[in-house]
Amino acid sequence: MDFVDPILSLASEIYKLVDNVKANKKRCRRVSKRVRALEDLVKSIKQRDKGQTSADVEKALKELCITLTSAQELIRKYTVASWIDRVVHSGSHGDEFNSVNERLNDAFQILFGAQQVEQGNILYQVFELSSREKQDEVDGREDDTELKKLLEDYMKDQKENIDKMLKEFEQVKINVEKVVEMLNKPSATDEVIRMIKPEEIKYEYPKKPFMKTSTSEVYRGEYHGFKVAIKRYTEPLNTSPRTDNTTVTDSSCSNVSALQSEVRSVFDKEVETMRRFESPNILRMFGICDQDKDGPEPQFLIIMEYCEKGSLRQVLDSPCKLSWTKKARMCLDAAQGLYRLHQTEKKSKVHGCINSSKFLVAEGYMVKLGGFELTKTETSLKKASKDKEIRSVCYSSPETLDNINHLYSKECEMYSFGIVLWEVATRKRPFDGWLSKDIYQKVCKDKFVEPLPDDCPEPLGNLIDACRAYDSFQRPSAGVLVDKLRCVVAQLEDQ
Repeated sequence: MDFVDPILSLASEIYKLVDNVKANKKRCRRVSKRVRALEDLVKSIKQRDKGQTSADVEKALKELCITLTSAQELIRKYTVASWIDRVVHSGSHGDEFNSVNERLNDAFQILFGAQQVEQGNILYQVFELSSREKQDEVDGREDDTELKKLLEDYMKDQKENIDKMLKEFEQVKINVEKVVEMLNKPSATDEVIRMIKPEEIKYEYPKKPFMKTSTSEVYRGEYHGFKVAIKRYTEPLNTSPRTDNTTVTDSSCSNVSALQSEVRSVFDKEVETMRRFESPNILRMFGICDQDKDGPEPQFLIIMEYCEKGSLRQVLDSPCKLSWTKKARMCLDAAQGLYRLHQTEKKSKVHGCINSSKFLVAEGYMVKLGGFELTKTETSLKKASKDKEIRSVCYSSPETLDNINHLYSKECEMYSFGIVLWEVATRKRPFDGWLSKDIYQKVCKDKFVEPLPDDCPEPLGNLIDACRAYDSFQRPSAGVLVDKLRCVVAQLEDQ
């Protein structure tokens, strides 16, 4: 019950801030309305006798306090004089509100389930999923319309001062146009994951793969106006067994048909799962394409979102400059992708192989989680391999190092994610040059963690260390990490 009064105080501050926002007014008011509904639940919990509150409710109150702090920072952004600069440089205001609303909904589900009050059904309507998503969509459209007008007005004001601030204005103009373009262009998540016709794909010519693996080649292309990566397998399944100097038989045609049917069946099932992962911070899969489907050897292509900067590891190895603010934003992006995966509707899901190469970096250094999409479909498309992807010792948690049979969990994955955050902070490779036995001794027995740079902002460093905690109980959940990272980003942006 120690968190009740801070929650009520934060709620009061949020209401005051909402009265003074200069942009995204609809979204801010919607957050305020949901906070007020949660406040009623919290007040009724406060009236209980000491000792009547369950551990789940206590945990939910603790996390709600963190979420409200995050929401306060988000709304405050739009009350200060510099709000337009922050929008121009981040361009992610819609995603931030979606994330905060998801966290408020998480808190409501736990508190409402434990609370028996007469007005429960009225409160439930505020958080009911279908109406909540429709409200957020309407709010977003109206806020975006207003924001575009504010941005256009801002451009006019800047033009009046063009003589004395020409260089600054040109840069502002470029950034504003990017944001307006982002607001106007269709979202990748609006595209249905489906079977794609060959004529819907345009390749970048000449057809040269920008990436090769032992089993595939990846090409740049375009699909419905989106830049995409097109993966084709260099050794597809042999669908038409034959001997030398023989022609395609009825049997081989039957094999082709069976393969196509099997792939489509696996794909259709996996699509339902992938739709639950839709998020700006999870690599978008558009579908698969069946080429030469009437031939003896049809070939399936995987069509996915193209991230121009490559993997997170490639960015960290490059000479590009990354400020601490940009690093913190990248950490927040990555955490939001992991949170969406861990909180997938009815059943929590883990990635299973988190490392810096599994995150991709798009335009504007936006980080997206990849490496798990349509895995069953891909398995059905390529030849079986004896080589299995093994989780690197560098990313293995102390408990999995100590016991190879330890059940892999979200807590184990959070440790791996902490190593990735350390990589972002240092731009180094974890335990570079170390032998596996040395990593085992230092991490598992000596409870060692690699140090952070001296100039690492303390709040960011504390979160990275918390993710790498030796005791899995001490590691934060992905949701709590997102809330706290958002506050860190807001603090760095204010400096």
